[in-house]
Amino acid sequence: MKLRELLGVSIRAISAHKLRSFLTLLGVIIGVMTVVAVVAVISGLNNYVATKLFSLSPDVYTVTRWGIITSREEFLAALKRKRIQRQDIPEVERLSKLSTMIGATAGTAKAVRYAGNRLPDVNVSGTTANVAELQNLDIDLGRFFNESENHHRSYVAVIGSEVRDELFPRIDPVGRTITVGGVPFRVIGLLVKQGSVLGQSQDSVVYVPLNTFFKAFGANRNVSLYVKAKGGVPGVPASMDEMRSIFRAMRNTSPNQPDPVSFVTAEAIQAVWRSISAGAFALLVFISGISLIVGAIVIANIMLVSVVERTKEIGLRLALGAQKRDIRRQFLYEASMLAFGGGLVGVALGWVISYCVNAFSPLPTLVTPGLVVSGLVLATLTGLVAGVFPAIKASRLPPIEALRYE
Repeated sequence: MKLRELLGVSIRAISAHKLRSFLTLLGVIIGVMTVVAVVAVISGLNNYVATKLFSLSPDVYTVTRWGIITSREEFLAALKRKRIQRQDIPEVERLSKLSTMIGATAGTAKAVRYAGNRLPDVNVSGTTANVAELQNLDIDLGRFFNESENHHRSYVAVIGSEVRDELFPRIDPVGRTITVGGVPFRVIGLLVKQGSVLGQSQDSVVYVPLNTFFKAFGANRNVSLYVKAKGGVPGVPASMDEMRSIFRAMRNTSPNQPDPVSFVTAEAIQAVWRSISAGAFALLVFISGISLIVGAIVIANIMLVSVVERTKEIGLRLALGAQKRDIRRQFLYEASMLAFGGGLVGVALGWVISYCVNAFSPLPTLVTPGLVVSGLVLATLTGLVAGVFPAIKASRLPPIEALRYE
């Protein structure tokens, strides 16, 4: 039998029982829909993390008291470390020979006001002027403050887009004066919108000069350092070793004691995120796969019922010269077409869900052509696997007994 004829027979067989065909495909639809939606969310988060959330360049790392805490033991060890303080900054700059740039930052949370508008718990970061370059901060309006303003303790600020939206909904914020924790600051710049991840806004921020920060909110603050290694990415390990030696000497740390500071690199942050997202992805895809398995079982069951219902038709085709492989192909085509149709619906629903998640929640999503194709291929393979046994059973029916079947 020709391919066109086999496809025509398969389409007519599926169309003859529309409701049954749809109910058969619910498992495949739900499975593919869930896989597409889950992968879209994970892909969107990975893309956001890689491009926006962790904005450190590969040749920039941070020196901090805390580092990346992944266990209770690491937290307790970090508690025992001495704070990096403002007086440590010039000493580190003087001793470091393997870095091209060193910046510093300290932070707190304060309420920000303008006129009658108020935004509570805004992340206020006091930084040196070069942190804009070290953190790859993009300015939408105005400018970032310079080192002269930091040196002279100028009361200037650069705000995030959420602060602008809440305090200046219909006006240009540049040049206007806000109060941060009751202290007035003149807005000189607006950052490009970053969005949110896992409900945490990246735009509820205010940057002020570090020396002004200490003057306005107190100097007894924990400071983190941003260090750009000399020689680019290959120079990062040597620069980190030098920084480790500097702080061990400054803290009089004995050789048998752990380092008095911790380091965070862009690669380390990405590695932690990949381990988290990979675990979540595996769990959610496993749960989604159960729906596909259920769908495959239902398809196999319905195809077996179809074999019984069409026993006489199969016998007639065999008697008229159809080959066993034609019968096998016919039922495999039917199972594959059923699953492919379910895959189309599942991919469409998954795309709609991912679009809604992206539009109405803080989670970013990313649906790629590869994801769409993968969803359709997965559904089709599910149908093929489910149709193998019914197709073999149909092709092995004896023609004479099939013709006598009622």
